[in-house]
Amino acid sequence: MQTTIISDFSSNSKSSRIASIDILRGLVMLIMLLDHVRERFFYHHQVSDPMVLSDVAPSLFFTRLAAHLCAPVFVFLTGLGAWLYAHPSGKAPRSPKSFLLKRGLFLVLLEITLVNFSWFGSFQTIYLQVIWAIGLSMIFLAFCSGMPRHLLGLFGLVIVFGHNALSFVEFSPGEWGYTSWAILHDRGFLIDTDWLRIKASYPILPWMGVILCGYWMGPLFGKEVSQQKRISTLVYFGLGSFLVLAILRGTNSYGETLPWKVQESITLTVMDFLNFTKYPPSLDFILLTLGIGFLLLAGFEKNTWKPMEVLRIYGNAPMFFYILHLYVLLVLYTLFNSIFGPTQGKLFGFEHLWQVWTLAVILGFGLYFPTRWFGKLKRRSPYAILKYF
Repeated sequence: MQTTIISDFSSNSKSSRIASIDILRGLVMLIMLLDHVRERFFYHHQVSDPMVLSDVAPSLFFTRLAAHLCAPVFVFLTGLGAWLYAHPSGKAPRSPKSFLLKRGLFLVLLEITLVNFSWFGSFQTIYLQVIWAIGLSMIFLAFCSGMPRHLLGLFGLVIVFGHNALSFVEFSPGEWGYTSWAILHDRGFLIDTDWLRIKASYPILPWMGVILCGYWMGPLFGKEVSQQKRISTLVYFGLGSFLVLAILRGTNSYGETLPWKVQESITLTVMDFLNFTKYPPSLDFILLTLGIGFLLLAGFEKNTWKPMEVLRIYGNAPMFFYILHLYVLLVLYTLFNSIFGPTQGKLFGFEHLWQVWTLAVILGFGLYFPTRWFGKLKRRSPYAILKYF
C-alpha cells in the first residue's frame, strides 16, 4: 500500500558532491506522493501485482509504473548513504553498525505505529510494509557491514539475480517455514486472530540484495572519484541494466514470473513487456528501476537547473515529508468523505485520474514549505532524534 522512504544519511561535508542523491530522492518523493494520492482517492480502481492489462487503462498503468521507481531507488540510496556515513569526507572511517541498527529499529517502530495508523486511522490490522522492509534491510546490512565490501557486493548481486529462482518454494500457514518465508519472499499473515492480525506485505529478501549493492557502490561518491568518472560509471551501469533486461525479458527466459507476448496494439505490447512483479520485486523490476535510477543520478550530477534545488529540499527531510504527507492525505480523505459521502461504492473517490494528478501537484507545492522549514530546523537543532527524519 505504500511506497518507500529512507533515513537521511547525507553526512558527507562535501555536500555538492552528493547533491545528486538528494535531488533524486526528492524526485521519487514526489512520484511517491502521486502514487499515494492514487491509493487514497482512486482505490476503487484497484491495481493488482502484476497488473491485469484488461482491467487497467494505459494512463493508470503508466502512473503506477512510474511509482515502481521509488522503492528500489530509496533502498539503493540507503545502502549508498550507509557507506557515506562510514566514510565521512576528511575524517577517519567509522563503523556504521550501531547507526544502522538504531535507525533500522526506529523504522520498524514507525511502521507499526505512526505509519500504520496514517493509512487506516486504526490498528485493526498491522501491515508490515516498505518502512519495515527498509528497517530490516538496514539491520541486515549492519551485521554484514564488517565484511569486505566486494564480498558484500557479490552477495547482493547473488540475491538480486538469484531470488527469482526461489519462486517455486512455497509454505502453507502452519508449516514450519511459513513465517520466515512470508517475511523473506512471500506475503502472508504472520498472526491472524480475532484480536490481532499482522501481515508481512513487503517481502524483504530482494531488498536486502539491493541495499548491499548500494553499499558496494558507495566509493563511487567518495572524494577520490572525479565527477566525470562518476557520471560515466553510472551511465555504464544504467545502460548495462537495460541491456540485461532486454535480453532476459525479450526472451522470456528468466527474471519475471509473468511472460509477455505481442498484443493487439503497440501500447498494449509495451504495457505487457513492462508489467513486472513488485511483491517481491522481480529481477526485471529491479533492472528497470535501478537502470533508470543510475541514469538519473548521472544526469543530476551537474545540477545547474534551478528546479533541481527544489527537488533537493524534498530530499533533505525524507522521513518528515513521508509522515507528513500520509497524515495530510488521511485528513483530506476524512474531510472529503464527510462532506460528499461515499461516491465509489463504500469509498469516496475521484472520477478521473487527472484529478489524482491535480491533487498531487497541489500537495507537492503545499508541502514544500513545511519540508523546507524542517530541513533547516534539523540542521540547526542539537536533538539527535530530528536527524532520523
